[in-house]
Amino acid sequence: MNVVVLVKQVPDTATRIKVSSGGVEIDPRGVNYVMNPYDEFAVEEALRVKELHGGQVTVLTVGGEKADEALRTALAMGADEAVRVSADAKDPLTTARAIASVVRELGPDLVIAGKQAVDDDQGQVGSLVAALLDWPQVTVVTELELSPEGGVAEREVEGGVEVVEFSLPAVLTAQKGLNEPRYASLPGIMKAKRKEIRQVAVDAAVTGEPVLRTTALHVPEERSAGIILRDMDAAALAKELVRLLHEEAKLI
Repeated sequence: MNVVVLVKQVPDTATRIKVSSGGVEIDPRGVNYVMNPYDEFAVEEALRVKELHGGQVTVLTVGGEKADEALRTALAMGADEAVRVSADAKDPLTTARAIASVVRELGPDLVIAGKQAVDDDQGQVGSLVAALLDWPQVTVVTELELSPEGGVAEREVEGGVEVVEFSLPAVLTAQKGLNEPRYASLPGIMKAKRKEIRQVAVDAAVTGEPVLRTTALHVPEERSAGIILRDMDAAALAKELVRLLHEEAKLI
């Protein structure tokens, strides 16, 4: 069973982000980039599918040379091949169009992606790829069983779990809890450094015009210091707390 995993390189969530001088992008200086954490679950699940059913795992990303780092992380975990797509992709739809055009060429049995990227948190690319390919999709998957004909997935819904049967080929998006991603071994890391990353260019006629544009980025305002109430009895403390919630926080 051949699986394509969609991965994205994103800023580490522990990195302190600054906005660039243009005001519409983050300043990349001093930013530590990593593979999107939800994509790690997708890579791990693809590797488990390969171990059970055979085949190969191909990791795919859209971006520049910097994105090769995310691909090599996946290769070090055990992926077989890597593809970097060069395209003028500026929003989820143009990104999905670029990915779908390459996936059609690769012809996998299954596509797995993380449920969302932690940089923009839009969570749209996986579903858009499925729609463009006209394949079944199951999102936020927390448990998966596959056969050569299809599979059964459990997914999170409000207040419970939904069980979905689907046929192949299909697109899945992975949620935390689906598995425990493995660590890359030292031999895997060394092997990943030597592996070739295939580069594919997608024409602007394929990606089309973006439907979303970033007009401005703003760093959240720093929170004001908290208030500590001291030297009061319980009744006075409760009265002052109610006053602060009403007059300062405007909550009651």
